[in-house]
Amino acid sequence: MQKITPFLWFDGKAEEAMNFYISIFKNSKIVSIHRSGEGGQVTGVTFQLDGQEFFALNGGPQFTFSPAISFFVNCETQEEVDALWEKLSAGGEKQKCGWVKDRYGLSWQVIPSVLGQLLQNKAAGNSKKVWEAMLKMGKIDINTLQQAYKQG
Repeated sequence: MQKITPFLWFDGKAEEAMNFYISIFKNSKIVSIHRSGEGGQVTGVTFQLDGQEFFALNGGPQFTFSPAISFFVNCETQEEVDALWEKLSAGGEKQKCGWVKDRYGLSWQVIPSVLGQLLQNKAAGNSKKVWEAMLKMGKIDINTLQQAYKQG
């Protein structure tokens, strides 16, 4: 068992959300489904997304998600960025700088690993151009980032 597990609060949609997420991420699975003694309603679920364990509770309408907490998804290729961007935003909202809000209101950052590499370069002009290019994007485009880096 991992030491720290993200705990997600849903208003009756924990199982639906879990199934949505495991359909998107490779190496994902249902770990357990917790049911109440009366009627067998789902009270919570445990699942893994690419090896990361999550717990989701059907806690009710008292709390909702905020962009103050998001999940950062490190992508290796443009194809991975494109696929995750489309799947996670389906029924949700595409936002700026690689962020999406999914249909359950949970925020995700779909970011290619090359962005961090380009921003960490010691040549200030290069990383500044990459940052400026990224700020204009919705979905992050690796080729555009690399072109901005070359112009720096």
